[in-house]
Amino acid sequence: MGAVIEVASQTFEEAVLEQSFETPVLIDFFAQWCGPCQMLKPVLEKLAQEYDFVLAKVDIDDNPELARIYQVEGVPDVKVALQGQVRNGFVGMLTEPQLREFLGQLNLTSAFDKQMAEIASAKAINNLERVKQGYAAVLAQYPERLEVNLEAARFSLSQGDLADAAAFLENIDPYQRPYGDQAQALRSLMGFHQVVAEMNPTTAADQLYLAGAKAAIAEDYETALESFLNLVKSDRGYRDDGGRKALLTLFAVLGDSHSLTQTYRKRLMQTLF
Repeated sequence: MGAVIEVASQTFEEAVLEQSFETPVLIDFFAQWCGPCQMLKPVLEKLAQEYDFVLAKVDIDDNPELARIYQVEGVPDVKVALQGQVRNGFVGMLTEPQLREFLGQLNLTSAFDKQMAEIASAKAINNLERVKQGYAAVLAQYPERLEVNLEAARFSLSQGDLADAAAFLENIDPYQRPYGDQAQALRSLMGFHQVVAEMNPTTAADQLYLAGAKAAIAEDYETALESFLNLVKSDRGYRDDGGRKALLTLFAVLGDSHSLTQTYRKRLMQTLF
């Protein structure tokens, strides 16, 4: 984790230039009367608690000499000090995702990214308990990261833990896009687990639906999509158009840009019309 400090002309050399030999320093030249500066301030301060850098704040009205030396012509103007040298960063307001990209270009990794990398490593060696502990730790520290709730819910579903999956999804407002739509898709995906647990297939349609549900649970989405599309072709009335509804669920799970979504959505339209 980094730090946030206020800097003046008399402290600039020690607090910024000397410090930059140990830790990157972002210098936020700002003014109290500047609206975009006030919008940028809380985002930078938040990221300083997550990334390993020092945020040095310089009020240009109180420190006009520093503004002149470093050629600040408009605010907010964020510059970067590395190894005793100050270089240009960006001028104006950036969104949080843009700021994260900027920090990535400086080879800075957030504590959040490190924790998520540890979860990925635990998954790779199938250390399931460590994965669960990792998600719990991340969400305790970053409860606002809804994408982590989604990822944790997907993991719980893959392990057949419907209760944990439902608990993670409960944290996501169904009307908050895009996360709400994805959460709803995962809730629908939970229904496939119930089908696999409860269905005793007696008809060809049952067998197609069960095959699709099993494939979806196994994340073999192409097989699942093919099974549900064949069900649409053979029996639209099954489970009140269940084949089409299952396809729509998987499209939502995969996302509109996924190649399988694009292929099977086109094939579904051709089948229906």
